[in-house]
Amino acid sequence: MNATTVWVVIVLIGFGTFLLRLSGLQLLGSGTMPDWLARTLRYVPAAVIAAIVVPAIVYGGPDPGFSLENSRLLAGIIAAVVAWSTRSVLATLGVGMGSLWLIDWLMP
Repeated sequence: MNATTVWVVIVLIGFGTFLLRLSGLQLLGSGTMPDWLARTLRYVPAAVIAAIVVPAIVYGGPDPGFSLENSRLLAGIIAAVVAWSTRSVLATLGVGMGSLWLIDWLMP
């Protein structure tokens, strides 16, 4: 591709992104959000984090997949239990990383 084509594609993608965001603002231009939309949007951050983290845990390590050799999966399960029981982000991160390092150290 030449430089002109690349810049045209970048400008078109930017314009499309602008239109998508503007349409959402125009939809909510009245200032009030419907209750069903507000309830639905509360789950978006959790869904995005899950979509990023789960593939990295399952397929990101040296032994990908659902097996006992996957140290990231084991540490992720431990971190999920800590997150569910404590509801603390710092505890989840600390225990998750600590358990990953410990499992990697114990299982060479």
